[in-house]
Amino acid sequence: MTPRTRAAPRRPDDRDGGGPAAPVAAADRGATVIADRVVAKIAARAAREAVGPVPGGRPPFASVTVREGAARVRVGLELGYPSDIGAQCQAVRHRVAERVGALAGMTVPEVSVLVERLHSAHTRGTADRRIR
Repeated sequence: MTPRTRAAPRRPDDRDGGGPAAPVAAADRGATVIADRVVAKIAARAAREAVGPVPGGRPPFASVTVREGAARVRVGLELGYPSDIGAQCQAVRHRVAERVGALAGMTVPEVSVLVERLHSAHTRGTADRRIR
């Protein structure tokens, strides 16, 4: 019995015998698609980083619309009261735009912040009992 030998597989770019082909640029190899819900999770996390925890409040949430590499973000959140609401909203806008740009590689032309509820230190824990 004689051992069989197999020819080495040929690469498609070696057919001419000219050696390996030139490398293909990264942009020409394919596309990366990031789902809207992934960008929304990044935005919600960035909003949480910007305002910190709000005792008695729900964590921020976000909805996103992505078109042509630009993400329009809408963030809903609850804030503590009293506080500088305008400054906190500006911090959220800045942080969300920065993090979505850095992590998803998208431009963020618009971040809308919706303050849904203010939590006062005086009213925390009184939702379940009556005030006379």
